[in-house]
Parts: sequence; C-alpha cells; structure tokens
Amino acid sequence: MFEKLQRAFWKALTPDLIAETVAPPTQGLLPAEVLSALGGVENLKSQQRVALTRVRVQLQDAGRMDEAALRAAGVPGVMVLTTGVVHLLTGL
Repeated sequence: MFEKLQRAFWKALTPDLIAETVAPPTQGLLPAEVLSALGGVENLKSQQRVALTRVRVQLQDAGRMDEAALRAAGVPGVMVLTTGVVHLLTGL
C-alpha cells in the first residue's frame, strides 16, 4: 500500500517521467550527430530515456565524449557523472 502511495506521489511531482526501460545502444533514442559526439555507438553501454526531455547514457570511455559537439548537435544541457554516466537534456 505504501509503495503505491509513494509511486503516486513521485508521479505527481514529475509527470514527465517515463517507465524505466533500458534500450540497447543501437536503438534510435538519439540522433546520429549526438551519437557521434558521444564517441560513436560502440562507446555506449546503454541508453535510457528517463523523462520526455532527458536521456541517461552510460559510456565505455567518457574521455571520448565531445561536449562542444553535443551542444552543437542541439543538446542544451549535459551533466557528466564520474561513473561514465551522462545525462542529456534533449528538449525543453
């Protein structure tokens, strides 16, 4: 019962959240320019849409990512975590 209330509470706070599904790197969540700026498809371990405007990507090697190229490809916000996980803001 508490779990249902907790889920309803978080859904009310974040209505743009999407059900948690991890897509294989070859599936088209991201445009080719963004994939190239992330170091190519072979540099992706996983990608996951966490909201309508956000994508979480796990990279093999975060050093291959080009943040300037991501911004040029139309990604307005990039947050890099130390574990090789990158959060991309893909819309407004």
